Amino acid sequence: MKIEKVINNNIVSSFDEKGREIVVMGRGIGFGAKPGAEIDKSRIEKIFKMDSNEESERLQSLFADIPIERIKIADEIILCWKESFPDKKISKNIYMTLTDHINFAIDRAIEGMNFKNPLLWEIKRFYPDEYVMGKKALEIIEKRLGISLPEDEAASIAMHFANAGFGTEMPEAMDITKLIQNVLKIIRYNYNVEIDEDSINYERFITHLKFFAQRIVTNRANSCEDPAFHEMIKERYKNEYKCAEKIKKYIEAEYKIKVPDEEMIYLTVHIKRITTK
Repeated sequence: MKIEKVINNNIVSSFDEKGREIVVMGRGIGFGAKPGAEIDKSRIEKIFKMDSNEESERLQSLFADIPIERIKIADEIILCWKESFPDKKISKNIYMTLTDHINFAIDRAIEGMNFKNPLLWEIKRFYPDEYVMGKKALEIIEKRLGISLPEDEAASIAMHFANAGFGTEMPEAMDITKLIQNVLKIIRYNYNVEIDEDSINYERFITHLKFFAQRIVTNRANSCEDPAFHEMIKERYKNEYKCAEKIKKYIEAEYKIKVPDEEMIYLTVHIKRITTK
């Protein structure tokens, strides 16, 4: 394996056996090295394989100015996620977004600047697995660097994992969380009841809302292929459908996106489940 580019003393780029560009990390692996030289395999600590050469270039650009200790921390956190939640697939972009965030968060902590996350409570409720990982990330950072980050950072890190699971950009992931929060507010106000957040129907509804919200903010809502079924649901669950219409009105006003009939069907059925004792 030969060096294509020297990024810094600890990062170089190369190509794998299929001709795909890769990023190779190892302490001192690029020190005094030249393009075309063989990579010292004994120094390799991690090989990053992105989905495209463009992403590989972005990763190299990011890693160029970040201390290797922080890159390794981000990698450790991602590995911990994969081991803890093997069934939850995440985009490889997490290597860029999470590393960048952790680097910035550590810089802020050193400077004594702590930002509040306005969605802390919602993130804890809607993304419990991701939040657990955020808390674990803070433990890893403190163990490796002796730097203690506030709980708000656990929520911010959680959103990076939620974002990587959805395959959306961070602003869209934040929109998804706000949309879920406001949909639940509409349902609570409409029925004047507290929803049982420990019920299996609530868990199912939140899962549905996450993907529903993702489709809405990325403008990929499902279109209806069965008008007769839609009319049947509308007639059978009149009150629940009226509540779904209020949600539709909010979404179309807020996001300027039409909510199709098929999405209304699923919303209505889930509303029926979580509001029925």
